[in-house]
Amino acid sequence: MAGSPALLLLLALGLCCPGIWGQRYKMTVKFRDSSITHPRVGQRLELECLAAKEDSGVFWVRLDKGGTLHFIVFISSLSRTTFEGNEKTSTRFEVTKDSKFYRLVVKSFMPQDEGNYFCLMNSNQALYFSPGQPAFFPVTTTPAPTTQLGTTEKDPCLKTLVPETSKEKELNFFCSFFIWVPLAGACLLLLIALAVTIVLCQQTRRRRCRCKR
Repeated sequence: MAGSPALLLLLALGLCCPGIWGQRYKMTVKFRDSSITHPRVGQRLELECLAAKEDSGVFWVRLDKGGTLHFIVFISSLSRTTFEGNEKTSTRFEVTKDSKFYRLVVKSFMPQDEGNYFCLMNSNQALYFSPGQPAFFPVTTTPAPTTQLGTTEKDPCLKTLVPETSKEKELNFFCSFFIWVPLAGACLLLLIALAVTIVLCQQTRRRRCRCKR
């Protein structure tokens, strides 16, 4: 994490416990172009910080998606700038001062620039900070698949119903074969046994009738 550790520690304390700092000064951060809601890739993005009348310079910091604080620049009331690495200039950022307004410019907004931007001021051993200005790319959503007019969607279950129906027919056929064939054989045997019984009974009656005469 680049920048002054003491400054970032103070910012962390201020974000977690804003009540410990006085409310003498009110600072605000916003997009200079009020029509902007989300930056675009490669866009020149300008942010504006409104500071107090009596100021000794402003710090710009960024809080990324992962919760890490990044020091961007310090600009004094005399417009002297100190960027990351104690550099006087930056290839990614520009900063200017116009009366009470401190402006930060992201020259070409890229994914690594996403986050919440804050401006801070240290006055009389007290830290004052603005609410964060979120700068994130718009969330893209994928549209749900649509069906064309005049076409009907096929039920995927129909593909499985045909094989199952044929299998059921085969099973029913085999079940009928193994059930009805033995049953028909048993009925045939019963008919044969009944016929044999009837013939034997008739022969027995004839013999009895002959014996009585």
